[in-house]
Amino acid sequence: MSSHSVNWKEDENGLVIFTPHDFSFSENLRYLSRSANECLYEISGETIRRALVIGNEKLLIEISAGSDQFLSVGIHKPVTHQMKEEIAEYIHDWFDLGFSLTPFYKMAQSDPLLQKPAEQFFGLRVMGIPDLFEALAWGILGQQINLTYAYTLKRRLVEKYGESLENGGSKYWLFPAAETIAGLTIEDLADLKMTVKKCEYLIDTARLIANGELSKEDLLKGDVKAAEKKLTRIRGIGPWTAHYVLMRCLRFPNAFPIDDVGLHNAIKVITGSEK
Repeated sequence: MSSHSVNWKEDENGLVIFTPHDFSFSENLRYLSRSANECLYEISGETIRRALVIGNEKLLIEISAGSDQFLSVGIHKPVTHQMKEEIAEYIHDWFDLGFSLTPFYKMAQSDPLLQKPAEQFFGLRVMGIPDLFEALAWGILGQQINLTYAYTLKRRLVEKYGESLENGGSKYWLFPAAETIAGLTIEDLADLKMTVKKCEYLIDTARLIANGELSKEDLLKGDVKAAEKKLTRIRGIGPWTAHYVLMRCLRFPNAFPIDDVGLHNAIKVITGSEK
């Protein structure tokens, strides 16, 4: 896949990450603000704060845009150069900074479906979920329910089984590790008020990751078809969830959740058609 390496440097407060020229921090911030019930990061004004685990250490990072050419990243305590590099890699992946969208924008100019959205949301990226278990869990939680309720389920799961970090009177949550969820039973998840099937899928997926049968590295070895096949073999993961993960976590440019209702509705609106 044509993603380039992370372009970053250290500065006295943390680090600076350089962004592609077709990147807009404010567009991505708007996308990240779409739910008031998001529990894994906090947005105030033009700044995002979130907790990360880097080399077994919990860190609070603060991301703001120096301009649309670079992101400034503050870290709440001193860290090594190696840890800064890992933080830079995480943010680079999260904000999808590894691809040039120039060919896409060229193509979109004359595409009847893409022309308007490409102008309206110029600089928006496919915001990612770098952690495989978190991406799969979010896909499973969101099946057959609306987005608002999916966020509620995520918050319940995170606040019951995730770790957190306190800073300045605020609590910053981390998504539960696959190893934590792998050790649970369906009864343990009963309080979360999701279907028994979802509980089973979540625990099964966590176990596959915890015991090394499923990994990001392994899925990236083949092409999109091979990765889709591996994912859809897992109980509870159909083509939509698989492609959601292939797109947001594994960054296959040709991943496409074609059954997505939101996508269908958007196409109806743009074309003015009934179906």
